Amino acid sequence: MYVVHSYSLAVVFCVITMLCWGSWANARKLAPAGWRFELFYWDYALGVLLVTFILGATLGTLSGGGPPFLADLLQADRASVGHALFGGAVFNLANILLVAAIEVAGMAVAFPVGIGLALVLGVILNYMAVPVGNPALLGIGVALVTLAIVLDALAYRRQAAAAVRMSAKGLLLSLACGVFMGVFYRFVAAAMYADPAHPVPGLMGSYAAVFLFAVGVFLSNFLWNTLAMKFPVMGAPVPFSHYLRGRFNTHLAGIFGGVIWGIGMSLNLIASGRAGYAISYGLGQGATMVAALWGVFVWQEFRGARAGVTGLLAAMFLCFIAGLGLIILARTI
Repeated sequence: MYVVHSYSLAVVFCVITMLCWGSWANARKLAPAGWRFELFYWDYALGVLLVTFILGATLGTLSGGGPPFLADLLQADRASVGHALFGGAVFNLANILLVAAIEVAGMAVAFPVGIGLALVLGVILNYMAVPVGNPALLGIGVALVTLAIVLDALAYRRQAAAAVRMSAKGLLLSLACGVFMGVFYRFVAAAMYADPAHPVPGLMGSYAAVFLFAVGVFLSNFLWNTLAMKFPVMGAPVPFSHYLRGRFNTHLAGIFGGVIWGIGMSLNLIASGRAGYAISYGLGQGATMVAALWGVFVWQEFRGARAGVTGLLAAMFLCFIAGLGLIILARTI
């Protein structure tokens, strides 16, 4: 399998992860306006599954360190397989809860509560399991990125025509999302050996682990997304027959979104062997700021910004850049 030996390249992979995780939702705009997110999500899950298999069958079979993809899959024990599959199911639930929280409470509540909690919880759990990097720099960097997420949400809230109302339902959905989003990565990491150059029997390398993670996402979709279609937090229930009415290009948009996210997850796990799980996860979850960049500079969501919004956005990006810098330095000092 292809293995990353350089920390600099590992950081590049994590930055690509951040770009992918912050950009995949743009594929939603390629689908027709009336195409519900629940329908889009079926194709998204399929895209994640397809790209992780393709990467395993290509990069995962190259020589360079560790067993090839298929051999790695076949030698994995039940515990490792279960951890990877369960990690996929947990992530899938978190992602659907995030969308539900945004629908109910808006981005101004869902992101600082959900993604902020996930970032802090995920870094702490992964650092406790595999303590790689300077804890002080890592902690300050995570705090700055979390502050950037809060500033981003405040900017959206101030820009909105009407203030977002806090609701108990929206807050609970955001908290649940944050908990599940914060723990899913640890399950996948538990299925892997930390050093690709020294495989551990029963555990897996990044290519096999991310593929089984994707299988978990896809299979759990029949539970989580079916429930989301039957009991949506907003709007009417969506029958599965509507999915079959979608055109080829409509389904392709969802698959494309899943491919983008799946590439990011794959590169993140490939990089984790050199960067460490806590740093890889922390850098990847900076994706919220990438999504904000799309909103500000491409989709013009802040055109004609209200007083104070520009200052919040500037402070957000400064905190984000400083936080990412400290997270990167945490591995070198």
